[in-house]
Amino acid sequence: MKPWVDRLRSRTAAFVHDLATVPVAWLCAYWLRFNLGVIPEPFLDRALTALPLVLLIQASVFWVFGLYRGIWRFASLPDLMRIAKAVLAGTALIFFALFIFDRMQGVPRSLPLLYLGLQMLLLAGPRLLYRRLKDHRLALHDAQRVLIVGAGRAGEMLVRDMLRDPQPAYLPVAFVDDKSRRRGSELHGIPIRGATAEIPELVVRLSVDLILLAIPSASTRQMQRLVKLCQRAGKPYRTVPPLRDLMTGQVSISQVHPVSIEDLLGRNPVQLDRDGIHGSLENRLVLVTGGGGSIGAELCRQIATARPTRLLVADNGEYNLYRIESELRDTYPLVELACALLDVTDTAAVRGLFERERPQVVFHAAAYKHVPLLEQQIHPAVRNNVLGTQVVAQAADDFGCEEFVLISTDKAVHPINIMGATKRVAEILCQAIFEASKTRFETVRFGNVLGSAGSVVPLFRRQIECGGPVTVTHPEIKRFFMTIPEACQLIMQAAAIGRGGEIFVLDMGEPIAIADLADQMIRLSGQLPGEDIAIEYVGLRPGEKLYEELFYESEDLAETAHPKIRIARRGPVPESEKLARGLEALEAGVRAGDEAALHAALGTLIPQWRDPLDGPQVDAAQLVGEAVHG
Repeated sequence: MKPWVDRLRSRTAAFVHDLATVPVAWLCAYWLRFNLGVIPEPFLDRALTALPLVLLIQASVFWVFGLYRGIWRFASLPDLMRIAKAVLAGTALIFFALFIFDRMQGVPRSLPLLYLGLQMLLLAGPRLLYRRLKDHRLALHDAQRVLIVGAGRAGEMLVRDMLRDPQPAYLPVAFVDDKSRRRGSELHGIPIRGATAEIPELVVRLSVDLILLAIPSASTRQMQRLVKLCQRAGKPYRTVPPLRDLMTGQVSISQVHPVSIEDLLGRNPVQLDRDGIHGSLENRLVLVTGGGGSIGAELCRQIATARPTRLLVADNGEYNLYRIESELRDTYPLVELACALLDVTDTAAVRGLFERERPQVVFHAAAYKHVPLLEQQIHPAVRNNVLGTQVVAQAADDFGCEEFVLISTDKAVHPINIMGATKRVAEILCQAIFEASKTRFETVRFGNVLGSAGSVVPLFRRQIECGGPVTVTHPEIKRFFMTIPEACQLIMQAAAIGRGGEIFVLDMGEPIAIADLADQMIRLSGQLPGEDIAIEYVGLRPGEKLYEELFYESEDLAETAHPKIRIARRGPVPESEKLARGLEALEAGVRAGDEAALHAALGTLIPQWRDPLDGPQVDAAQLVGEAVHG
């Protein structure tokens, strides 16, 4: 049966019930007045004569006061208040009409009070009894007793969803909320018992089996505090998705999921200028290199929502490209999509793509990024991160691209590893091309992203699943973190406000101790660090720093229109002739497979860089000359 038919049927039944209580209350009031004995005939005649008027007035008042907006199953204090108001108003109108009609002849003085009390009892009693029976049936099921944290809109929707389930798995027993004005009231009959600080106490007192965190707007700090309270309570806990993931604005019990490390470290919502972002991408042909990777794939998803004329996805991994293509075609069927299986170091393939498609905006996310691995792989690191960037950036310039956005990293600042050094050269390269180009070249620099391929979070998850130990390189090592969606949103925002030549630095917040990250992830898995899962310190890996930085001292940071994006004023870069020689040396070193020449060329271009594996310092100028000329 259709939902509107069910609602009409239930409202009609409720109205008929309430209407039937009117003559019962009216006649019983007379009966009580005469001590449950025989009602004298004059008074009985008067009661029956007035009954049609009483029915008409009371039925009208019931409807006006909205007695049929609520559902009997969820009868609560607001419903009782509506009933009381309707009965009071109806009683007053009835006896006022009788007074106007014949000065209330044959109406006992006690009748209004008796009628009012009986009418209240007959209207409220069945509703509360029906709810009690339903609650009892619900409690008889093998349902988990649930404490809901947050009595706002999300909490209300969760309770409503749970109570509607004909075979419920969850029984809501109470809310907690830090807003004092809400405490002592009810939502759908579920009481709001206290503040969030009382979670451990209420869990014991109410025999709670599960805690649901229904605060999708909670900040990182608030989530961390709530999780600690839940852990103290010793019961399982779940959360609703953050606001940015609630596309419809609706919350249901099916969306509830275990609290993840992303919930604790990436909850603060990012306020975006969506009109500006869409304006910079709408009706434009957009290319994303490295579109099958963690950052590239998320960029593609978010760009697709901006209605580009055409979205080009390039990647050198067949499976990654296939996966993102399938997802985009299923999720965004109206977006014109093209995919290119190519390597960004393949000059002919890249230039052929630019010549055919003429992209207007390029997001260059193709890069190797695993620090310890690249310490032993300088050849592919330079080839992909530097020469690949040069190929794509030069093609963007030559074929009249409007904007080129380089995705960089905090490891490009004072680099001590090959990955950071190659990304710093890529930054300098793009700045140099911009000097003589009509294309707007911009760089976006940020730290680690939670859950990206090769990052520490998936590694810790695997180690925890295997029973440990969780390996941390150093007790004091710290890193900046943000979620992949947040990073990509800020990349697009930076591109929207860029005018060319900028290095945008994303505000990553406070750095997070990796040891604390490991501790939180173990606790989120329901286990105890040091007891169930060990944490082992294995020492810094090649090329690792204890602390990362987001900008050089010489880069004077300036604010932008967005509070989470700043501009790093360009510091000194090599002269064009020196840069050209350095790039030639890198290209020659890649062709020859000469790692010593590659180390030397990087050292010439990035004087701050010192590879800890180099050992004795090499004469960089000599090796560069040999690589170029020999």
